[in-house]
Amino acid sequence: MHIDVHQHLWPEPLLSELARRTEAPRLRRDRDGWAIEVPGEPSSPVALTDHDPDRRADLVRADGLERAYVALSCPLGIESLPPDQARPLLDAWHEGAIALPPEFGAWAAPCLAEPDPLELAALLDRGFAGACVPAEALADEAGFDRCGPLLELLEARGAPLFVHPGPAPFTLEVLATASPVSGVPLWWPALTRYVSTMNTAWHAFAVFGRPSHPRLRVLFAMLAGLAPLHRERLVARGGRTAPDPDVFLDTSSYGPRAVDATIRELGVDALVHGSDRPVATAREPGLGEAVREALRVRNPERLLQPAVVAA
Repeated sequence: MHIDVHQHLWPEPLLSELARRTEAPRLRRDRDGWAIEVPGEPSSPVALTDHDPDRRADLVRADGLERAYVALSCPLGIESLPPDQARPLLDAWHEGAIALPPEFGAWAAPCLAEPDPLELAALLDRGFAGACVPAEALADEAGFDRCGPLLELLEARGAPLFVHPGPAPFTLEVLATASPVSGVPLWWPALTRYVSTMNTAWHAFAVFGRPSHPRLRVLFAMLAGLAPLHRERLVARGGRTAPDPDVFLDTSSYGPRAVDATIRELGVDALVHGSDRPVATAREPGLGEAVREALRVRNPERLLQPAVVAA
């Protein structure tokens, strides 16, 4: 099965809940169309056609794929909202995602203000592939302690963790009370905070996460902010690296140079195809059919395991 492990599709129930809100994260309409307001980021235009399930299913097939796994976009900060605000949005996401066409699988989005492994277990029972957690929630030992019950549940169930850029509850509070962002281009957060937090989460997992969860399979978005390419600097500063066959990185937003460099560092078995559609356009690294087959078929099947079998 040819698989894309990383897309975003906001189903109608979630769009409706976002449109009801009066503060970020929220969907609002102005004279230029729809826009999404995100804490700590410039507001961005949203094309609702990008979230039409039938159109997106057509694109999955056009990309030569049998299945794409969609996630609630962590930069929205929904998972880190206070529970009374988070739950209507999370319920809308889960209900909408499970009803998508068969071309789609989905990642569960746990509430991080009140992590509940029983809720996550129920979502896995309904067919969600694993859980998507914002990188800033896994930035240090305290973060892994707070999320520990969720990670233990994933490990026990053989379901993967997907680490995606996004704020933890305490950083969301800071972003929500900060002055509105102005004067920076739309791409600014993706090239600054996203990269640094993914880099941090990659190293934090190696130091704090893996010793506590030795069998957990983990996927890092956007090549973990290119964290593996800093190995020489890590070693120069006294750190160590070791192969980890249960850690995967998706290729979202990157092309042949970054993908090739990461393969040279970690080997091709660590990488999976993730397009980040519709945020980014699907890209082929163009590194040959063997690499393409590894990224789209062999490695995603190892990452997802039970979810692929169930499909």
